Amino acid sequence: MNPLTVLGIESSCDETAAAVLRLDENGPHVISDVVRGQAAQHAPYRGVVPEIAARAHVEVLDGTIAAAMADARLGFAELDGIAATAGPGLIGGVMVGLLAGKAIALAHDKPLIAVNHLEGHALSPRLAQGGATFPYLLLLVSGGHCQFIAVLDVGVYRRYGSTMDDALGEAFDKLAKLLNLGFPGGPLVESAAENGDSKRFALPRPLLGREGCDFSFAGLKTACARAVERLGVLTDQDKADLCASFQAAVLDIVEDRTRNAMRMFDSVWGAKGRLVAAGGVAANQAIRSRLEALGEDRGYDFIAPPLRWCTDNAAMIALAGAERLRLGFSDDLSFPARPRWPLDEEAARLRPSHQAGRKGAKA
Repeated sequence: MNPLTVLGIESSCDETAAAVLRLDENGPHVISDVVRGQAAQHAPYRGVVPEIAARAHVEVLDGTIAAAMADARLGFAELDGIAATAGPGLIGGVMVGLLAGKAIALAHDKPLIAVNHLEGHALSPRLAQGGATFPYLLLLVSGGHCQFIAVLDVGVYRRYGSTMDDALGEAFDKLAKLLNLGFPGGPLVESAAENGDSKRFALPRPLLGREGCDFSFAGLKTACARAVERLGVLTDQDKADLCASFQAAVLDIVEDRTRNAMRMFDSVWGAKGRLVAAGGVAANQAIRSRLEALGEDRGYDFIAPPLRWCTDNAAMIALAGAERLRLGFSDDLSFPARPRWPLDEEAARLRPSHQAGRKGAKA
């Protein structure tokens, strides 16, 4: 294949990011990768405020793109395409990044690839050393998403299960807010859990032992809130113990649901597979360790992207864009920003032309 060099732009939540990636016969190579977070702006509110996020993207996006291009030592004329997140996400932020991508594509006569943010996460394990080859079973866990997906090829996905209420990352953040730990909550809960007694609080494991691989975390979150009400004034040890008990419950739930998803995957693709974790919660070391052990037990290879590419980033967007461009996909400049964009909806649309007839098609 001819090498493809793509600029990726990400602005779907509270990270402003730009990256340049080259895709060739040896796989993807990240040439530059710039991420500017907004944690300080949102910390007083203990959560992401959409209006603040959108304004912050406007203020720093041009400089972020310029820094990525400077780090790559490339001009826009040397790019083969511009990839920008078009959804799902906070619509104000998505619009900022997508409009910037459209402007660059128009000004430099380059193809635009409007990327589904979830597809960026789904393909991000291919950035790991050795990469992840198709097909693989993906556990996508982040602040807004929690689902199992069979990743069969670029643009070809089959969802096995999803959350019935809260996403796992959202549950971590809400516990951190409940305990007044700070923001972002996930890493703070994980850190506190290291010093806690995971057996002190008898917390529920929703859907444990049930068929299927859907998730539910609302009941677990409610149980934590009731524990806090019973305790009244919390000591640091109380907080650590509750975080440890919460994380222990999460680990049991994730293992149980993943075992079921593996059985579904095995029924089609055989007993030897690849288990992949992606999304911000995939940076949690306890979850990674439990999934890796489960993979060994079931004869699966466990693969996860490097920690810096678990959370929102533009390298994964550039990769998704390059993979689509390689297959002949590009998008019209009228492509809209989407606050919601299910990954399996895209799969259903693309699956009939999988393998045959895709070259030169419009995505």
